[in-house]
Amino acid sequence: MILNILIGILVALFGFVLQTSIGGINRKIVGRMQKRQGPKWYQEFLDIFKLLSKRSISHGWIFDFGVIMALGGIIATAMFMPITTNIVAFEGYDNFFIFVYLLAVGMLGMAMSASGSGNPWASIGVMRALTTMLAYEVPFLIVVLTIINLSGHSSLTEIMLYQQQAGNNIFLIALPIGGIVGFIALMGMLGKKPFETYIAPAEIASGPMVEYGGKQLGMLFILHEISVFIEVSLFVHLFLGGASNIFEFLIKYFVVYTVANLISNVNGRFKIDQVVIFFYKWPLFMAVTQAIIAIYFGWVI
Repeated sequence: MILNILIGILVALFGFVLQTSIGGINRKIVGRMQKRQGPKWYQEFLDIFKLLSKRSISHGWIFDFGVIMALGGIIATAMFMPITTNIVAFEGYDNFFIFVYLLAVGMLGMAMSASGSGNPWASIGVMRALTTMLAYEVPFLIVVLTIINLSGHSSLTEIMLYQQQAGNNIFLIALPIGGIVGFIALMGMLGKKPFETYIAPAEIASGPMVEYGGKQLGMLFILHEISVFIEVSLFVHLFLGGASNIFEFLIKYFVVYTVANLISNVNGRFKIDQVVIFFYKWPLFMAVTQAIIAIYFGWVI
């Protein structure tokens, strides 16, 4: 058990280093697209370490405890994430529904802390974040339940192995409509445009983040990087067949995050009501259609 915990901590640390590095590389890529140099690839590490070295202002114990609860929940979630079919900290516990449950702990911690700040912009940002989450989770869960039905497993490792078996396509190809829905939902999870409604600096002054500074803001940057690692990894494992080795995982991870980031940088931002209407319209319709085609008619590529 102690060895499993140590491996889990290393997985969470790996996720933080990986996503912070790739995030920095993507900032460089976007900078070059916009005909500028862009920051150094390790600038995000410097920003986080600088914030952690500064003092922060407290708005009460709920404000402080919420940050710790959110970061702890996200780190605990990352500890259960498999990297490849062979690198799993807790074998048999990499169940998709465990990730759904633990991710909610992080979100609730963030909501509690931001609401405890007393700033109305923070409360509006939290409401927007939770509303967006309810919007993208419904079509995403329908697609994932379709995958679970076809593979016969809710374990991420087993779903990876099912896709890697001879004669089976990855679910992005086998369920093309569902794959599109999964990627759109991933854009919502990552808070990428056009779904960047809960930060919206021009409207609500960065929303939930508005009252944070110093160590607390540094902790939230760490939380963000690990959250992105979890969400992108879920897409890689569920729709791209996961990975049998670390190099395959790194390539798939980099491609998925970079494509999402590039799409985000050429889009505007929806209003919050447009986000809800969009997800409950096209992605939901596509997810239900894919489920009916795959489960009831047995049409899988």
